Amino acid sequence: MLNVGEKFPEYALQGVVSTDPKTAFKAFQSSDDAGKWKVFFFWPKDFTFVCPTEIAAFGKLNGEFQDRDTALYGASTDTEFVHLAWRQNHSDLKDLPFPMLADVKRELTTALGILDKNEGVAQRATFIVDPEGIVRFVYVTDLSVGRNPQEVLRVLDALQTDELCPCNWQKGEEVLKPAA
Repeated sequence: MLNVGEKFPEYALQGVVSTDPKTAFKAFQSSDDAGKWKVFFFWPKDFTFVCPTEIAAFGKLNGEFQDRDTALYGASTDTEFVHLAWRQNHSDLKDLPFPMLADVKRELTTALGILDKNEGVAQRATFIVDPEGIVRFVYVTDLSVGRNPQEVLRVLDALQTDELCPCNWQKGEEVLKPAA
């Protein structure tokens, strides 16, 4: 699996940005949002039970990520057509403010090292990538356990301070200062 300090891989993927079939599909590539922080989160399969709870929770925090000059991307190995159908049929996903990327060839999940060997789908993984394209945070849970998007936002805040942040640090709190 790709680790902290490594370059996030190049990619070119189809994404779903709305529920209208005429405007739903858009191409995305690694050069998009250049110079910004990025959060990529992957889920195993569309039309499942845990995944929409996480996707909706990230959606509710999208404004918070934008306030931190951070682009949010969700992705799975399902096709863009499956993403569209899911968005059209799941009330919590209809108005998502970020793209659902389709890694159908499994190139990005393979390059990241998060393709589950037993299931052949993306692991439940999250990556925070800095403006230079370097992975600064990796978070992977079991396929059956949802993650905490609020914790991803907390870690992003800590990373953006470029300071030493203690356990459970929250935005606005004091950072650690080494003795001189």
